[in-house]
Amino acid sequence: MKILVLNGSPKGEKSDTMHITRAFLEGMNDVSANDIQTIHAAFRHIDYCAGCFTCMKNGGECVHHDDMREILDEILDSDLLIWSYPLYCYGMPAPLKALLDRTLPLSSMAMRKVGERYEHVSQADFSRLRYVMICGCGFPNSKHNFEPAAAQFKLCFPGNHTIITVPESPMFNAPEAKSVTEPRLELIKKAGREFAGNGKIAEDLMKVITSPMIPEDQYAKIVNGTVE
Repeated sequence: MKILVLNGSPKGEKSDTMHITRAFLEGMNDVSANDIQTIHAAFRHIDYCAGCFTCMKNGGECVHHDDMREILDEILDSDLLIWSYPLYCYGMPAPLKALLDRTLPLSSMAMRKVGERYEHVSQADFSRLRYVMICGCGFPNSKHNFEPAAAQFKLCFPGNHTIITVPESPMFNAPEAKSVTEPRLELIKKAGREFAGNGKIAEDLMKVITSPMIPEDQYAKIVNGTVE
């Protein structure tokens, strides 16, 4: 399988969330070897979408001449897209949002009704693509944080999507927290194996993965420097 990781963190490989993503990929590779490529959006030349809709009218040709032409080719050549990013203001960081906006050339101006909403008719065949969102945040609580980002992801990719959200993610970059982060990463590897095997993650496993690693009040005290 060809997997394309779209990393939205300005920290690149040092991203807290990339620890989660790498563990998930390790689990997938335990089942079968995969061709994995990573694009760090913050390090690429991606201009903002001009909203001119030129790309939607002329077969996908954008007015910008930047790295997105190559990135779109990578997307269309992949089987699985993993959108890996830290939560910024309840959404994705600006570099990754710019990349998402610039996928507009994959759609045309024409619309069709699908269920209860309208969608643009695609200009390319990406029906085989599956989508995974892996998002970490610095707050200790899972609820009332990830909902806007998850809602956007579901609307952008209404089919074949899996969403993994992990609170307290800065702990993955803290060596002193290994006693709690390493067991969590092992569970995420297990999730990767399950996903590679049947395209799904068991509900009970997902519930544990997306829960705080240590009690919320304890984490908040550590962050605030008030631990006695």
